[in-house]
Amino acid sequence: MTSGRVTSGRVTAVVLNWCNEHDTKACVDSLAAQDYPALGVLLVDNGSPDGSGPRLHARYPKVGYLQTGQNLGYAGGNNRGMKQAVDEGAEYVLVVNNDTVLDRSCVRELVQAVKGEQDTGGQEDELGVGAVGAKILRYDAPDRIWFGGGEFDRLRAIGRHVDENLADSNPAERDTRDVTFLTGCCLLIPAETLRTVGVFRDDFFAYCEDVEFCLRVSRKRLRLVYAPTARLRHRVPPVGTLPSPMQIRFRDRNRRRIVRLHYGALDTALFFAWYYPSRLALMVRYALMGEIERARAVIKGMTEA
Repeated sequence: MTSGRVTSGRVTAVVLNWCNEHDTKACVDSLAAQDYPALGVLLVDNGSPDGSGPRLHARYPKVGYLQTGQNLGYAGGNNRGMKQAVDEGAEYVLVVNNDTVLDRSCVRELVQAVKGEQDTGGQEDELGVGAVGAKILRYDAPDRIWFGGGEFDRLRAIGRHVDENLADSNPAERDTRDVTFLTGCCLLIPAETLRTVGVFRDDFFAYCEDVEFCLRVSRKRLRLVYAPTARLRHRVPPVGTLPSPMQIRFRDRNRRRIVRLHYGALDTALFFAWYYPSRLALMVRYALMGEIERARAVIKGMTEA
């Protein structure tokens, strides 16, 4: 349970852009409107070929700017930003998707969740809380939950969103709770966690990099905390939209990488007993639907190292 009002503790929000100028502007504007004074923003452009990086830099000359020069993926681009933020003295780093719009109190509530949990536990050790996540609502339906806390599904090596697409039946919910997965869409990370655990794995590029990061946080006996008073809206595809071929490929490839990195022999056997039959069935389903690119993406996800 959080308590009191926190307005201190330097936070740097890392916002990664790649050819999405409109959404990035809305996200940066929502960060500029936060009621948390110790907040800075670092805009990272992943070598956008449409020129949106320089245009955004010109639009926000007082906002920190980092140009990677190439598309390093969600993992690599955010990693560059997180490392710079810590090097420049941030006490907390907020990784937030550029296609989100934050409620005015979102950053304050995230920091309060860290400090409130430490106070409740009667300890000053900031390593007690490894990361905090927010309640994320759908942009197209702000009364519907996209992420209401998360659970690591060990059999499928993926993070599950609690209450996804359900109505936000308790918008006044205040109690924090420990979870086993937090989405990288909005993740407040104490700088000490990054020094201890590290950042995302560059080689994941995109998808499931947050799952693997959360596993490392938990291995260090640090807590993953969900803070429902911190709220934001996320632009996501309509319910029922098929995943893109890129999402299929990298998600399935990275699940296998998670297993190699973190599983013992029994869990590995159980995973692959589920994984290969389910992927083959999905490939056949896509092929019968005429979704050839998605069927090929399933094959790539099963075979790429």
